Amino acid sequence: MTGRRLLAGSLLAVCLALVPTLSATATSPALSPTRAVFALPQGSLELRVASPNILRISYAPNGVASASTPVVDPAGMLPVDASPALRNGRNPEKLATTGLDGFEASWDATRQVVTIVDRRHKRLLAIDVTALIHGRLAVEHAASDALYGIGGTVATDLHPDGLLRSGKRDARAGEQGNAGAPFVWSTAGYGVLADVLGAHFDLTTASLIQASGVSAPIHTVYVFGGAPSTIFRGLAQVSGHGPLFPKWAMGFTNSQWSIDEPELLSIVKTYRAKQIPLDNITLDFDWKAWGDDHYGEFRWNESKFPDGPSGKLKRELDAQGVHLTGIMKPRVHVDSEQGRYASEHGFWLTSSSPKPDYFSHKIIRELDFANPAVRAWFFNDRLRHAFDTGIVGWWNDEADTVDSDIQFMGMQRALYDGQRAYSDQRVWSINRNFYLGSQRYAYAMWSGDILTGFESMKAQRARMLAAVDVGATLWGMDGGGFQGQAPSPENYARWIQFGAFTPIFRVHGTFGQKRQPWVYGPVAERAATDAIRLRYSLIPYIYAYEHVRATTGVGLVRPLIFDWPDDRNVRDDVDAWMFGDYLLVSPVVEQGQASKDIYLPAGTWTDFHSGKVYAGGQTVHLAVDSKRWSDIPLFVRDGAIVPTQPVMNYVDEKSVTQLDVDMFPGASPSEFTLYDDDGRTYAYEKGAFAARPLKLSRDGSGVQVRILKQVGSYKSSVTSLVLKLHGIRASAVTANGKPLPGAKEPDALRKSSSDGWVTGTDRFGEVTYIRIGLDALTDLRITGGART
Repeated sequence: MTGRRLLAGSLLAVCLALVPTLSATATSPALSPTRAVFALPQGSLELRVASPNILRISYAPNGVASASTPVVDPAGMLPVDASPALRNGRNPEKLATTGLDGFEASWDATRQVVTIVDRRHKRLLAIDVTALIHGRLAVEHAASDALYGIGGTVATDLHPDGLLRSGKRDARAGEQGNAGAPFVWSTAGYGVLADVLGAHFDLTTASLIQASGVSAPIHTVYVFGGAPSTIFRGLAQVSGHGPLFPKWAMGFTNSQWSIDEPELLSIVKTYRAKQIPLDNITLDFDWKAWGDDHYGEFRWNESKFPDGPSGKLKRELDAQGVHLTGIMKPRVHVDSEQGRYASEHGFWLTSSSPKPDYFSHKIIRELDFANPAVRAWFFNDRLRHAFDTGIVGWWNDEADTVDSDIQFMGMQRALYDGQRAYSDQRVWSINRNFYLGSQRYAYAMWSGDILTGFESMKAQRARMLAAVDVGATLWGMDGGGFQGQAPSPENYARWIQFGAFTPIFRVHGTFGQKRQPWVYGPVAERAATDAIRLRYSLIPYIYAYEHVRATTGVGLVRPLIFDWPDDRNVRDDVDAWMFGDYLLVSPVVEQGQASKDIYLPAGTWTDFHSGKVYAGGQTVHLAVDSKRWSDIPLFVRDGAIVPTQPVMNYVDEKSVTQLDVDMFPGASPSEFTLYDDDGRTYAYEKGAFAARPLKLSRDGSGVQVRILKQVGSYKSSVTSLVLKLHGIRASAVTANGKPLPGAKEPDALRKSSSDGWVTGTDRFGEVTYIRIGLDALTDLRITGGART
């Protein structure tokens, strides 16, 4: 990496502080933006400190900066810099900030290289500015660094790569099931994002990251420093945060193709009669008048759903706690009122030509969602009426057939902008691929029209975790598989168990196939029902991490490398993942499996089902129920704080006034933030939320629990907690220095309206129960307790 001698001796050194830990309440240290601009014969180079862990490197040909692509949040993440630029300084210019970690960037004008070192002065990266001048990315790094990101694999690939990235790979979202980002990162402590749509990456040289843009040159690069969680916090700051999904989306979704109103009502009635939780039914082509004139793509099919247009069906389902969401397509029928309007206004995508639709067999054409006028028109009066009468979410399909990375993004942006302008009801969507930046528009992805069977199910693990590795934090799949023969009862049961520990929990099948638990026989029904009910007991835990996702960019599911970046055993592990900070899950994905070997990283782990305790840093051998399929390998991390609630038929069926909180005091302090809001609207953006941090620690004399004051103005229905401190048999408990009264037994304590405590046992062994109200800050001290 050599270049002509320019601005000899000039050097910029910028110290960047990194956020040391991920927390829902963590804040970055204050930092004023700093920038340096260097004149080059071909243009100018700007280095800008965007935040404590982000450096922006931008080359402006002839002094004219390139416009940002949709990868970067158009709302802007860089503050306006009122301070004078640092130009051609011969001495190092440094900005010192507080923080436990940091990196330093230096500009070498002679070699035309920006070098990044960590706070220990270990070199992380060397970015070739000569390559940037020519519209390419070239970054040197240590050959031993483990690299991640860039993209996943398409829906039909039964043997996807793991998580490690090498060789030649494309960052794209042009095929179904693909998740892509022009982003590569390493557990060595850095991430690199190119501001470009579509990119070819070349990692064939062990110590070099190279990339070129598909549609435009690369002139702007963002460098992130720190642990994986800090890197992804920075990635969300640049590419945009995704808004909260509605709380009902934390529950279970049953999609179906080939259904009408009587069958829909019968399915809902059966779910409720069998006490199997359900929050959402997603309708395929059936809900709309597809192929009909007069905006048939946007309105109810009155022959199949006669009570849809009047709102009667919505009222009936609202009473049952079921939300309806419907499929949307990126195309309209050409010879129709809507098609003629599109032709008259130039709404067609240039690369899309008229062709017969496979379902209606009439001529259709794709819309150009990059056109703001198309987006404004798409959420039209007919679709607004469908929304008013019950279609409250969007299943966007098949916007991946025109070789565009952002057709899905633009389609969902049309629906997001339209709904937000029309209603305060939260937007929900699933889409068949992902390109970074899409998350800004309430965007989840699913893995496409996958095959049924164990091999296909097994492949979804790598595809989910690879999607998370490029920022697609809201991910789901067609549970049970979409294409092929109906899944076997065992396959269906295991697929439901897998899905219960993914962000978007959903089942779907091809035309005419059903995915209700009772279709697969009593053994599968029992196993599936138990998994669904377990998911619903964890709703307070899951919803808290939905808030973490929206505020930090790190979601509910994350690969083990996020928490153990230095453990070589998890570098390419797709067999297990973290579900929040405190649960490790490793679903059964093999037919007839009677045992499973699972690697547990460093720490202490408790089997969720048996209560057996394991030391981490080893592979454990676990028996698996191969006859009744009744188990999900699930482990609780030491230090865990896991709130649960009574299982309901649907989220918020009943007002929850008391939560159970399982606590596993560990060697190190831990914390969790309880989060609540109305679950439906965007009032939380204006402060109408309730966030209450819980802190857990232990020392030689006992355990301390701190319940901090609420942040936010929302009045939650939860007024008390029952803390369950596992491995602890207390001799005394005080609250704010005053003794708490004892209770006779746990059930009496739970039903009491007064604070108190009692000891007992459960499957985990000794446990101390504490009932405490949530009026104000509370310091609990549990003495005489020791892990048994």
